Amino acid sequence: MNRELVVKNGIIVTMNKDREVFEGSLLIQNGRIAGVYRGHLGPKADVEIDAKGGIITPGFICAHTHLYGILLRGASLNIKPPTDFTQNLQRIWWLMDEEMSAQDAYISALMASLELLRAGTTTFADTFSGPNAIDGVLDHINRGVSETGIRGILSFESTQRRNLEEGYRGLKENVRFIKGSGKGMISVHASFTVKDELLREAAETASELNVPFTIHASEGKWDLYHNLERYGKRTFERLNDLGVLSERAVVAHAVNVNEDELEIINKTHTNIVHNPLSNMLNAVGVAPVPEMKRMGINLSLGNDGYIFDTFENMRAAFLMHKLNRLDPRVMSFMDVLEMSTVNAAKAYGLDKELGSLEPGKAADVVVIRPQVRPTPLTPATSYAYLINGVNGKDVDTVIVNGEVVLENGVPIKLDIERANKKAGDMVNDYWRRLSKAKERIEVL
Repeated sequence: MNRELVVKNGIIVTMNKDREVFEGSLLIQNGRIAGVYRGHLGPKADVEIDAKGGIITPGFICAHTHLYGILLRGASLNIKPPTDFTQNLQRIWWLMDEEMSAQDAYISALMASLELLRAGTTTFADTFSGPNAIDGVLDHINRGVSETGIRGILSFESTQRRNLEEGYRGLKENVRFIKGSGKGMISVHASFTVKDELLREAAETASELNVPFTIHASEGKWDLYHNLERYGKRTFERLNDLGVLSERAVVAHAVNVNEDELEIINKTHTNIVHNPLSNMLNAVGVAPVPEMKRMGINLSLGNDGYIFDTFENMRAAFLMHKLNRLDPRVMSFMDVLEMSTVNAAKAYGLDKELGSLEPGKAADVVVIRPQVRPTPLTPATSYAYLINGVNGKDVDTVIVNGEVVLENGVPIKLDIERANKKAGDMVNDYWRRLSKAKERIEVL
């Protein structure tokens, strides 16, 4: 690791409390931001990165992903096309889950982390599901992530859709990994795949270990109908009654919710992760993000294992709600930038370490050089460029904890072609197994 380096001559999008943007330099010492300087007469260091013509941002944070979803890219599945989200689970995701091995989990983590890195994501929160690869699997995922140099908040997605005991084995794997690594979170798949007892125990365990708790909720209508039919409650009503919702809870989706549920989310200080591209892919509906925003609910942005480019997800969040409400005012550049930086950091209790470029914080820094600049790139136009004008291919440099892990768009810690070769050899076998898998329908 470079003990001291300077990133100079760029437009710094600080995301500090005043949301300042200016031309200047960053000084990084021992993995932390030591100073943020206006103008071109910044500090000197042995290692200097000239960001001229570029934008300097905090490392982006993906608040919800499934790394193993990358293995579906280009897969030819021998299935009847799903007609709704429930059939997506039954015919695609649950077949995929059951075929996953620890080695499959490793290669998916390596390749997804590589793609996240190349698009400027320095931290992500992942939930893995593989009922035939539970014990010790988070170590394999962690190895793949570590080889790229970015940060991962990892978890196993506990579920009882096949049997009750597997849910507790998943919880046990999370506890083992958290205690052994000092990081991670507790994850439960969804309220329609677990019983009350596991939901309570998982939330209590997260509290005892002082780690985040994450779950999918109200993504498709099945979740809502399941809870109404079996418990006489809407999804967030049930979760609230079980003590699951709190400021440590990070809930993905919240698409099919009503006003009473929004009040519950707000009063419990529950964090919501919006996954716009995934919601469109699965045709589950549009989350009431503008209402959540007005209420002050902490909203962050995820990809749900679909598109790993941060900028594409920000752009989708920026545009989706304008179209849905027929109102171009409902989302701003700042709204989506906050969802991918400071809000996501807050959701995982990392806001004192990550999410903005301020002295004392961990030095997670991204330099973006728009390859095409048809209009002047200035502090005043930088937000518009970030949301409307760039994508992952424009990411030039990524620094994580003070260490350069991407330089000139090229990963430092591993060779892309070797990684592609390793993935190709392994994924062919995984696809062969997946092509023989049969649809399974489980009802809890």
